[in-house]
Amino acid sequence: MPLFLNDAPPTQTAARWIHAHCDGGSRGNPGPAGFGAVIADAEGRTLAELSEFLGTCTNNFAEYSGLLAVLAWALENGHSRVKVVSDSELMVKQIQGKYKVNSPDLKPLWQEARNRIAKLAGFEISHALRHKNKEADALANQAMDRGTKRGGSETAAVESLPLRPRPQAPAAALSPDPLAKPVMLRGFSRNGAIHLLGGATLPDGVFVKIIRE
Repeated sequence: MPLFLNDAPPTQTAARWIHAHCDGGSRGNPGPAGFGAVIADAEGRTLAELSEFLGTCTNNFAEYSGLLAVLAWALENGHSRVKVVSDSELMVKQIQGKYKVNSPDLKPLWQEARNRIAKLAGFEISHALRHKNKEADALANQAMDRGTKRGGSETAAVESLPLRPRPQAPAAALSPDPLAKPVMLRGFSRNGAIHLLGGATLPDGVFVKIIRE
């Protein structure tokens, strides 16, 4: 059964819902990893394709990264009702509250996903077998292919390569200008690398301050 949150039953304002298929994978678990997602409107027209290499991490981390990217895209583009399909039964049931989140690596990702979901007017997430998630799976594999061709986790902790344009954080927020207003970005460290949540990236030349939460 899909998870349904907040105030809107699935029959209300159906045209305002967007639909996303997301997937993540890791070659080695942990190993070179990436996620992919396809977002469409209620009529099935593709709105965005997301594909990102994540460096070295686990399958479950990659699955959560795909969900977080979908939620970030929806919020950035003014979509308040989102239906998500994933072939990760673990992630789906954790988001639904049916499974506990015991992994210290997944807990901050789960919390961030819940925080973003709380900003939506309506949200559903459901599980599907992999053969029903082929497009997202293909995009995730393309991300891993790109990363491994460039040296995989040895050369990039986070590499953002969207296949279609998607809004980025305001330039001023990530500017190396020392007078620019600081911005708080959330992420975590793994194997000596910093991973930013939601696919955020930093330009060269900026200084960052790491705060343990």
